[in-house]
Amino acid sequence: MYALANLSLVPVRKDPSDKSEMVSQLLFGDMVEVIDKKESWLKIRMFYDDYIGWIDNKQVIGITDDQMQQIIVSIPFVSADLFQIVIWKQNQICPIVMGSSLPLYNNQKFIIGQTEYSFEGTSIETTLAQPENLLERAYMYLNAPYLWGGRSPMGIDCSGLTQMVFKLCGMKLKRDAWQQAEQGEIINNLDEYKPGDLAFFQNSEGKISHVGILLPGNHIIHAHGKVRIDKIDKVGIYNPELSEYSHDLNRIKRIN
Repeated sequence: MYALANLSLVPVRKDPSDKSEMVSQLLFGDMVEVIDKKESWLKIRMFYDDYIGWIDNKQVIGITDDQMQQIIVSIPFVSADLFQIVIWKQNQICPIVMGSSLPLYNNQKFIIGQTEYSFEGTSIETTLAQPENLLERAYMYLNAPYLWGGRSPMGIDCSGLTQMVFKLCGMKLKRDAWQQAEQGEIINNLDEYKPGDLAFFQNSEGKISHVGILLPGNHIIHAHGKVRIDKIDKVGIYNPELSEYSHDLNRIKRIN
């Protein structure tokens, strides 16, 4: 069974309960495979990054195998505006956030199930990688509040930020920081980085726990309390407001 998110933001939870921790989010248009059910909850695998979690079955719409295959082979489009709306029959509207998918999009129209939607905002075709746009997209998330499991300008975590920025530029990242740290090409030291490279940071146990996007002039944009820009050196991220290092540098990776 397959389904699509037809709401702005759908919480993906660790366990099948509204009280359970939110580990990620579905954005409008995200497609999932249903791999288990428990009462009103669906255990799903996200098509985009294979992430697994539980969602409320009332917050997605089922699609057929044929519709799923049509979406997979179609040219992918996403919304490039911070906030926009989609409209369907009888002028019903749904707000969507930047990075939301527009399945089967063509000429300001797209289809979910049997319903045709209209979208008059700015769309991006993500077939080809556009690394030259990484920094511009990253800056659009500045001052978004930190939210564990978040993937939107209304609330986002560190790996959600990097994943969504790269998605907007046609480059796919996994969901969690430790997974992203296994992608790409290692950069041996900070002196060799290029803007757009990813910097990863470790906790006291030496495990990857944080990620950000490197900017010109030894700066980094990352989600820590909010999406912010800080200085980085060979030790890690330096927070000038606290006059201390907030994160210890582990490695730098370049996503090709």
